[in-house]
Amino acid sequence: MPTAGASTLQTKSAAEGSARGRAAGPSADSITARVREELGEAWVPRLYRERILQTRTRSHKVLPAAKGAGVEVQHTLLGIELKVGRRRQSCPDLSTARYLAVFARAGCSEVAVPYDITRISHLADELESAWQRMLLLAAHHTEGRAGAFASRVRSLLAGEVRRGVEEAGPGAAVPEFKQSTRQRRTPVQEG
Repeated sequence: MPTAGASTLQTKSAAEGSARGRAAGPSADSITARVREELGEAWVPRLYRERILQTRTRSHKVLPAAKGAGVEVQHTLLGIELKVGRRRQSCPDLSTARYLAVFARAGCSEVAVPYDITRISHLADELESAWQRMLLLAAHHTEGRAGAFASRVRSLLAGEVRRGVEEAGPGAAVPEFKQSTRQRRTPVQEG
């Protein structure tokens, strides 16, 4: 039969064990900040602000991924679709679907898409690489920690990406067209 002193020792050692578990490494917030710093120019919101919003864009709605929902690009008989959880969104082409998939994974509901379709494929490559690098850095910094902790870090990173993109804004619904390219006829001078 355990004595009162033994239960106090068990409670004290459990509290020390949980304190050691918390102090075993950096916090989730500090790992998130470190990953963001290590990514530098490859941070998704920075790419979005500096590379995408600086060009002519149009606003596009995206199906945001709910917690735990998968995001995949599918080839169907009707064309290319972005599948987010159980919902599907039709996309005009594969590069646009890949581009939107990155933002769907982050949980964004509306983003800017470059109006020049020849740039979308290259930007999709950059965004996908940045997203995968972010996940690899998160896995590296959470190595040896509990799975729930690693999941929390990934969730915090996705939340920061979503907030950064939402702060930058989705761009205009209709791109601005410059009318200054119109050619004017010059009057012919008679001599």
